[in-house]
Amino acid sequence: LKWKPLPPPPYSPDLAPSYYHLFRSMAHDLTDQHFRSYEEVKNWIDAWIASKDDQFFRRGIRTLPERWVKVVANDG
Repeated sequence: LKWKPLPPPPYSPDLAPSYYHLFRSMAHDLTDQHFRSYEEVKNWIDAWIASKDDQFFRRGIRTLPERWVKVVANDG
């Protein structure tokens, strides 16, 4: 793949680059959702993850090197 491994960024209170793709999409789908119990939350998350195809997760993984470069360039 000719990828150059990047060191992990220093601690940052910002969202980790590895979470960006997943949680940004999830946050969008959570708009106007209301849960009454932990079980409802768990079921929604399980269903949401199951609804995503392989390409969704591949896209997220493929964008990691670019996001890591930005994080490292900005000192975390």
